[in-house]
Amino acid sequence: MNKQEFIAAVAEKAGLTLADGARAVNAALSVIEDAMKAGDKVVLTGFGQFEARTRAAHAGINPATKQAITIPACKVPSFKAGKGLKDAVNA
Repeated sequence: MNKQEFIAAVAEKAGLTLADGARAVNAALSVIEDAMKAGDKVVLTGFGQFEARTRAAHAGINPATKQAITIPACKVPSFKAGKGLKDAVNA
């Protein structure tokens, strides 16, 4: 399912027009993104939690030159599925 199919499904389930569904989905994704940028955790009980985790700097190898390089520390998005989502997927 791509984003457009997701928007159509949300609009249909919520009884919204396609445009309203797109605004709702885009707004929800924007809120999650803004919270993660600010370092906050977004917890949707029964679904899961979104957060930005810090990945430490580590050694790597440049595949083109085979030289050792240091990969700098960075923040990476993370999602941990909640019990409700896990149960629904495994049902």
